[in-house]
Amino acid sequence: MKIITTLISAFFFISSFSQDKEDLKEKLLVNIYGSKQQKVINYDKSFVSDDKLLYESIGRPEVNLTFSDKKLIEQTLNNYIEGSSYNKLKILKSSFSNEATLYLKGKDGFKKYSPEEYTNFFSPDKKGKFNGRIGEIISIDITNDIATAKVEILLPNRKWRFVDLFLLKKFTNQWKIISKTATRESSNETGNKILFVVSNTDYYLGTNIPTGNSFDEIILAYEMFKNAGFNIDIISPEGGAIPLKYLNTSENKKKKYLYDSDFMYALKNTKKPTQVHSTDYKAIYYVGGGSAMFNVPKNKEIQKIAMDIYEKQEGVISAVCHGTAGIVFLKKSNGEYVVKDKRVNGFPEDHEKKDKEYFKSFPFLIRKTVESHGGKFFYSNAQEEHVEVDGRLVTGQNPASVPKLIREVINIINSK
Repeated sequence: MKIITTLISAFFFISSFSQDKEDLKEKLLVNIYGSKQQKVINYDKSFVSDDKLLYESIGRPEVNLTFSDKKLIEQTLNNYIEGSSYNKLKILKSSFSNEATLYLKGKDGFKKYSPEEYTNFFSPDKKGKFNGRIGEIISIDITNDIATAKVEILLPNRKWRFVDLFLLKKFTNQWKIISKTATRESSNETGNKILFVVSNTDYYLGTNIPTGNSFDEIILAYEMFKNAGFNIDIISPEGGAIPLKYLNTSENKKKKYLYDSDFMYALKNTKKPTQVHSTDYKAIYYVGGGSAMFNVPKNKEIQKIAMDIYEKQEGVISAVCHGTAGIVFLKKSNGEYVVKDKRVNGFPEDHEKKDKEYFKSFPFLIRKTVESHGGKFFYSNAQEEHVEVDGRLVTGQNPASVPKLIREVINIINSK
């Protein structure tokens, strides 16, 4: 009886908290961010579970919310971005240490500025109003209690791109900017984004055969979208570093990107689904490679992002080679598969080596699944360029098809 009474008491104890859970969560997040009105850009809100939020809110001392140095630095840099983009001087100033020194070129030439002088560049009477600055963290490098970071600031209306370099120092449990400099260059970047989808799977399921994401299909698309003025975010189900395949450092283009530290930082630090917002993107692009057959196709979070881009944003869904596996289970809001009655392409099982162990690990077959979901699958010889365009669904067969596929995606976006 005593046990039952305890369980009932515990149930009502937890139930009472569930009613106020959102309020408790908000209070905790306000405590973390320091501002109820603060809009955090590109910050991973999945760093803590609801359970931990609940425990923390009721003062459980044994549950400590600890954040990695990388997350704390991201928070500081996002305060800088948020404050400078929306004229929020208090938030902007909070990202700097009081003794910080900024080395910038102004109307009077190159000189030193204090955080106070820098924040005076912005308009307090326009607090909360977007001033056209679009910011993105490019890279972070941490050594013990010091770090360097690079942030991109776009001003599309003026066709400017700033690269801000920061030196940060850890003070107790927070990181502050202690120095900053910047440079400006002309840019055709518009701030419009494309979302690349990659996989975290290292080995074909149940085997010791390594697999990965096609480096060709990443860099070819990346370069074309960048040249067209788009920015790219890369997402994976788990976030973080991803496996890569088909690297040949004797090829100039691959060498160029393999030794590009900013680009490789993005591949090492892919975003989690919780770190992206579908409203930011004009298109989604599923990268191929054997990894694409696993942990992406049935990921509910990525599926929702893709369908929001497609239906709510009227954006483009695109995929190449085994990347088509990522779209075969996508469903529209009416319950129909996206591929239904659509012309679809990808790397079909007809081109696979069916007697090999890797093939036997596939959880489904691309062509067969597309057709079973009402789609019309078309393909050519394995090495030939082949792209199918059906409305805002664009699919390609192999790496050779990437240039044509990306041109089609860009044409659809620019024609709207």
